Amino acid sequence: MNFVEELKWRGMLHQIMPGTEEQLAKETTTAYVGIDPTADSLHIGHLCGVMMLRHFQRCGHKPLALIGGATGMIGDPSGKSQERNLLDEATLRHNVECIKKQLGRFLDFESDAPNRAELVNNYDWMKNYTFLDFAREVGKHITVNYMMAKDSVQRRLNGEASDGLSFTEFTYQLLQGYDFLYLNTHRNCKLQMGGSDQWGNITTGTELIRRTTGGEAYALTCPLITKSDGRKFGKTESGNVWLDANRTTPYKFYQFWLNVTDEDAERYIKIFTSLDKEEIESLITEHRADPGRRLLQKRLGEEVTVMVHGREAYNTAVEASNLLFGKATKESLLHLDEATLLSVFEGVPTYELAKDVILSTKAPDLLAETTDCFPSKGEFRKMVKGGGVSVNKEKIADTEYAFSETDLIGGKYILVQKGKKNYYLIIAK
Repeated sequence: MNFVEELKWRGMLHQIMPGTEEQLAKETTTAYVGIDPTADSLHIGHLCGVMMLRHFQRCGHKPLALIGGATGMIGDPSGKSQERNLLDEATLRHNVECIKKQLGRFLDFESDAPNRAELVNNYDWMKNYTFLDFAREVGKHITVNYMMAKDSVQRRLNGEASDGLSFTEFTYQLLQGYDFLYLNTHRNCKLQMGGSDQWGNITTGTELIRRTTGGEAYALTCPLITKSDGRKFGKTESGNVWLDANRTTPYKFYQFWLNVTDEDAERYIKIFTSLDKEEIESLITEHRADPGRRLLQKRLGEEVTVMVHGREAYNTAVEASNLLFGKATKESLLHLDEATLLSVFEGVPTYELAKDVILSTKAPDLLAETTDCFPSKGEFRKMVKGGGVSVNKEKIADTEYAFSETDLIGGKYILVQKGKKNYYLIIAK
């Protein structure tokens, strides 16, 4: 496969330095993408860069994932309105280990293939580099005029809300440039890739290589991904959508993709999956014929969730979705782990009661007086007779129903459903 052509039809190509395509056609090429280790998990904002590496490897080239252990201690001004908090070494090392595990779901690090992926950490070559050596060997090759002309620098200097740009941040592009020089010299890495906001930093690297060793160096960026309404991709009202299941449950992760607009689904399925062009075009055609089935969103959600969390977690997420939006049984409710259960029913009315109160109070009293799930005991009994009340997804027929230990999911939760759409979660303390 031709990597540049692959990126073009997927809508993943923004800028490309002249000669890049010729270099890729000439030989197996090594390229890297930098990943900032400011957290112990990637989030979906990182996925475009990671997918570039994935497609790069699938096209026969060698990907390097560079974890910015050193540059993470400084903070990149690109696209930021203020300086970031600096991290200590122990935190960075923990974050790097966690990120490496996640990258293993996208890239082949383990095989004997000559183009197997490798993880590198710039802290390894920066930790013993003195400031004087850096100033003499790197700083003298790039002028302040050149650095000042970068868009990322100008935006921070001229931004209304900006407090200016610290010297630490100003040197970031030199440090990133040195990463490229180091990898070019020691790993024969000839291409750096990243988001379009990284173009200035990447080209500082190609310029540094040209001025120091005269080596071949190229640059390629993908567009910054946005939603169809222009807002930033990957953010929800509750914050980032993480790849770590402990930060964002697979259910919530799946729901994020399931809820994107039709327009976004058509773009995202190209960017965030490895499905080929013919299959994607077929899916888009089928989806447009009947958008209500949300075929694209479901396939997108499946592909990305399986890639990040595995098939079993995806199946659980689908089963969990059916609890609210489709037919589900008590058995499917019992399959859920606690985090997923709470994710699914986040936002529904919740009542925390002492366990002995739950087990010693009949349902009409508990649901109409101890709590306000029903406006009255009469209303509860009337709905039970009409088949409109379920406990843990099973309809009840007894108007004087009494809860027992077997009703407590995980010894703790009872799900009460009134009609088709009203849910209440009772939690035993």
